Amino acid sequence: MRRGIGILATAATSIVALLAAPPAQALGHDDPLAGKARFYVEPTTNAGRQADIWAAAGRRADAAHMRALSKVSQAIWFTGGTPAEVRTSVRQTMVRAAKQHAVPVLVAYYVPGRDCSQYSAGGAPTEAAYRAWIDAFAKGVGGGRAVVIVEPDGLALLSSEPWCNEGGGGTSGTPEDPARVDERFREINYAIGALQRLPRTGVYVDSGHSDWQPLNDYDAGYGEPRAQLGMAGRLLKGGIAKADGFALNVSNYRSTDELVSYGTRLSKCLRFRQKTGATSCSDADLATVPDDPRGLTHFVLDTSRNGQGPWTPPADKYTDPQVWCNPPGRGLGARPSTRTGDPLVDAFLWIKRPGESDGQCTRGTAGPEDPEYGVVDPAAGAWWPEYALGLAQRAVPPLR
Repeated sequence: MRRGIGILATAATSIVALLAAPPAQALGHDDPLAGKARFYVEPTTNAGRQADIWAAAGRRADAAHMRALSKVSQAIWFTGGTPAEVRTSVRQTMVRAAKQHAVPVLVAYYVPGRDCSQYSAGGAPTEAAYRAWIDAFAKGVGGGRAVVIVEPDGLALLSSEPWCNEGGGGTSGTPEDPARVDERFREINYAIGALQRLPRTGVYVDSGHSDWQPLNDYDAGYGEPRAQLGMAGRLLKGGIAKADGFALNVSNYRSTDELVSYGTRLSKCLRFRQKTGATSCSDADLATVPDDPRGLTHFVLDTSRNGQGPWTPPADKYTDPQVWCNPPGRGLGARPSTRTGDPLVDAFLWIKRPGESDGQCTRGTAGPEDPEYGVVDPAAGAWWPEYALGLAQRAVPPLR
């Protein structure tokens, strides 16, 4: 219901006082990003191997770009395996990182129904299996320093969304069983809780990006009233109060300035809703929230491929341009660092591994070729040397 300006003005002072209270969440562990954190760099990577191949072929400049790329910290993704296997794999990464006196960035990506049966389909077969997998993941991290990104797209992409159902997650135009959505929230909550108990691990739950979910609830588009949770509501229901913060732009290309603006508004919306019990937040509400970073939820940004910002496709060329999928002309972004210039942004990270394909894009055409490249794109997660080279050549700031 729309509130009168007089009522809002009268309440503003008391709301500001309320929101100036201590932060809604406090670290229950050491902060792995405190100070000038050094991030773990894998000794062997696709980019490093590509550099050797191109150097042997006489492509010296291209090899130099790949060599430089191989020396930048990138997240390590864990996407499957038995509990015993993931525990061993995570532990091995932790041991290697400790030898470098560095902080690894780990991605837990195994939630049931992952990616709505799309390009990165998979995940645990059941909720119980996922819990066992997360427990094993946490045991692998143990007492070492680490940053964990919890389930890319896990909250931003729910099975209740129409396009997810049309893409294979359910019956076209029909919402999924609400129980499956509730299960997803339980799973994200469980993952955050299990990882947050670790003594030196920072936990950031994925929250999509600035051009995806709105802050507030919206019409789900089924032709009948059915509210779809906005990003603030998803984070609150997903357990953000237990996490160190949220992550934005994983595997996407949105510009840093745009992301910081969206992330700040999202953080203020969370604060407002946590302290007032409101179910939405207007611009006027956000204006009442103090800028003090000690009372706001922090976040990290994936800057791995946003140096050139997002792609603007040619007008009227494609029925579905898939701007998120291997867009042309993009470049590497700001290097991983805790020096972000903004007190709410804990770090710039390279979460998506540059050079790994987003999927086999057809942009609404019959395919199978990607019309932007004239070839069939590699499968999601597969190494694509020429795409990696383009990202490196167009890096902002320059890679070399």
